[in-house]
Amino acid sequence: MIEFFSQFSLSQIFGAFLVLFAIIDITGSIPIFLSLKQSGKKFSPTQATGISLLLFVLFFFMGDALLHLFGVDIQSFAVAGSIVLFIMAFEMILGVEIFKTEAGESGSSVVPIAFPLIAGPGALTTIISIRAEYADLNIMIALLLNIALDYLVLRYIDKLERLLGGTLITILRKFFGVILLAIGVKLLTTNLGSLISGLNV
Repeated sequence: MIEFFSQFSLSQIFGAFLVLFAIIDITGSIPIFLSLKQSGKKFSPTQATGISLLLFVLFFFMGDALLHLFGVDIQSFAVAGSIVLFIMAFEMILGVEIFKTEAGESGSSVVPIAFPLIAGPGALTTIISIRAEYADLNIMIALLLNIALDYLVLRYIDKLERLLGGTLITILRKFFGVILLAIGVKLLTTNLGSLISGLNV
């Protein structure tokens, strides 16, 4: 237990927070949330973020078991995750849609709010991939901070849209797209080097 808490690092928490914030892209999803509300679909911020957190935690703790089941190590998964980050970063920067997202027909918070807008495939992949870079404790703290921020965005969605405006939301999306691309490069180079070194042994 003491060893677990000795992993605490503000720099790692900040780094993991930025990764998750960029990949979840809650600010970029504001127009989608507004569109859902305007079309008559109701959602609960508490339910949406609670289910998202549950999905993240389950995947975080059970992801290793799934990887071992398929004979994949964390470095290989991190390299695969970095490729997903590249694709999502290009989506954010270039304004194109590569990963297709289909909104559910019901007004449930599960689809599409919790999944795939918050806890989407890219975010679930990322939370395991970044374990190669950050300690578990710091990732979980960063995740909780992101979920809290997601709740506030959903809770005050109308006020945020008026405050930020469409132009600033677009700028933020592209800015964090560049950050996400840089993080993907770091994740790729770090773990690809480890894999190559392992092959040479």
